[in-house]
Amino acid sequence: MKRLLLLFPVFLSICATLSAQTVSQTIRGTVTDRDSGHPVAYATVVVADMQPPVGATTDSLGRFVLRRVPVGRHDVAVSCLGYEPTRLREILVGSSKEVVLDIRLSEALVAVEEVVIRPAIDKTEPLNSMALAGGRMLSVEEAARYAGGMDDPARLVSAFAGVASTVGNNGIVVRGNAPKFLQWRMEGVEIPNPNHFAEVTSFGGGGLTALSSQVLGNSDFYTGAFPAEYGNALSGVFDMYLRNGNNARHEHTFQLGILGIDAASEGPFSKNYDGSYLFNYRYSTLSLLTPLLPADAEGTNYQDLSFKLSFPSRRAGTFSLWGVGLMDRSGTVAGTDPEKWTYDQDMENQDVRQYMGAVGLNHTMRVGRASQWKAGLAATVSGLDMHTERMNDEAVPLPQNVIRNTDWNLVFATALQTRFGGRHTNRTGIRLTGLRYDQFMQDAPARDGALQTLTDEAGMSVLLSAWTQSVFRISPRWEAGVGLHAQWFTLNGRWTLKPRVSVKWQAAPDHSLALACGLHSRLEMLNYYFTERDGVPLNRDLDFTKACHLSLAWDWRVDRDCRLRVEPEREANIVPNISYRIEF
Repeated sequence: MKRLLLLFPVFLSICATLSAQTVSQTIRGTVTDRDSGHPVAYATVVVADMQPPVGATTDSLGRFVLRRVPVGRHDVAVSCLGYEPTRLREILVGSSKEVVLDIRLSEALVAVEEVVIRPAIDKTEPLNSMALAGGRMLSVEEAARYAGGMDDPARLVSAFAGVASTVGNNGIVVRGNAPKFLQWRMEGVEIPNPNHFAEVTSFGGGGLTALSSQVLGNSDFYTGAFPAEYGNALSGVFDMYLRNGNNARHEHTFQLGILGIDAASEGPFSKNYDGSYLFNYRYSTLSLLTPLLPADAEGTNYQDLSFKLSFPSRRAGTFSLWGVGLMDRSGTVAGTDPEKWTYDQDMENQDVRQYMGAVGLNHTMRVGRASQWKAGLAATVSGLDMHTERMNDEAVPLPQNVIRNTDWNLVFATALQTRFGGRHTNRTGIRLTGLRYDQFMQDAPARDGALQTLTDEAGMSVLLSAWTQSVFRISPRWEAGVGLHAQWFTLNGRWTLKPRVSVKWQAAPDHSLALACGLHSRLEMLNYYFTERDGVPLNRDLDFTKACHLSLAWDWRVDRDCRLRVEPEREANIVPNISYRIEF
């Protein structure tokens, strides 16, 4: 022990020396047009809070590099002639990894031969330029600042106005709607619930996210009255994206904590190519500590994997291959002494295996000078295999339930966004989803072990969606959005049309008022449609669950570090409610 104490100052000296050698880092990234996605050349990017400031100019592809930026938090300001200036505040610059930014600029409007500039902060505006109300950009780095956030974006948004959750799971309740009505999207594709131990305590939620902050990029979160692009959602939308890996330098990360072992790697494929790779793998600490845990926790483990490969080309646009997946296992072992039974789980033998996966290939390409075309092909799978036995009064295990559900989805989506001058932008697309299902559920209503079949169905159906959304910049202070979404479900022939309308008024540089209204719908969980009694289906003709959203949002930027947002919203057949939020 004395020797260790003598070596401790030496260890601190070595750490201080290493820290002194890595006091600066590189910030790199791209600057693009927010509407068309085209690169913005010759934009000025400056670390604004440094004296003298560190700056750079973007090249013809919108790329920039800021070298020798001191570690810490910095403000990055971006400006370019013809665009509204943007300032990204408190970007965390660490010594171990380069910072990669994806910055989007909005075109400035010209009125009475003058350029009218409205200051914009990325954190307060959604990435989707079609959204005028009900949305906000979600920074993954911001999630790490919230106490108890566990780097989980779902737990972060519970601090937003009108959003609530519980400590036990990350199910999101948006203005009273059940978590199952939330839509999870990844790279523009709807995916199954991406949470470990999902659908256990609440449909739509889980224990913790399977999406590591090492790979997630900035994303959007919508709380209602969202644009027509989002169709199969009733309460809110998590529109998430994986960031591109560092295409200039290899970087590796290893972490060990209460959430598990986390290993990540990113870097370029070669020095002469702008393509990059990024992956992250996590393995649960609980599984590693199984010998130290109680008997009823044996076998509880989880693991997940996320990756993204980016392949830019000179003339054919950019291709990207992405994926996310998880595997969970949990269970309980019943006690044999009835005197020690306190809860239901004390008398149950249960084995639960869950899995989820999604993989997709995306293609983005510029068309002409004012259009951008996107297409994607993805496959998703989710499954639950559960078997439960419950002890009777004589401590004899009897069957309680058997669930074997597997859902495969094959999704093709494409969209074209075109900017017609500086005042009108339109995005139109279609989405075709093939739903392959294999549902089997049995339950014993009484405690005699006699199982009754609730669902036993296998087959395939199709959900077809088409939508269009336009945003009109009427003046420097007024914007209006109009959209229409159509859906058709081939299982029972149900279809629906959902119009969306929104208006935003920038009353002053620090005040804005937005009003949005729209019809929304969502399919129920597939096993609902196949529930039967005595072999007779009960819900085969079930229609979409529908709601009408009416949202009014007042946003007041009190000062640089304080914002007040008031969002009253009304849904059909639901009492209006008002939520307040003050941000610091």
